[in-house]
Amino acid sequence: MDKDYLIRLKSLREEKGLSQQQIAKILNVSQRTYSYYENGRTIPPRLLIKLAKYYDVSIDYMLGISNITNKQNIKEEKIH
Repeated sequence: MDKDYLIRLKSLREEKGLSQQQIAKILNVSQRTYSYYENGRTIPPRLLIKLAKYYDVSIDYMLGISNITNKQNIKEEKIH
């Protein structure tokens, strides 16, 4: 698992001031399962999509492929 992905997964949660338990509840998984995701276990695509929508970021951003957080930022960057 890519380290950028793990860092982003945790930092997005912390930026919102949320606990692992709170995110686990949103995803309908146990806190232990969510903790595994932050520590390297592969997160199922459906949950990754749910988190991206919740945090209003792109999947590419979540996976560490891009530093652009969402579609709006992509549009703005293309204009400049």
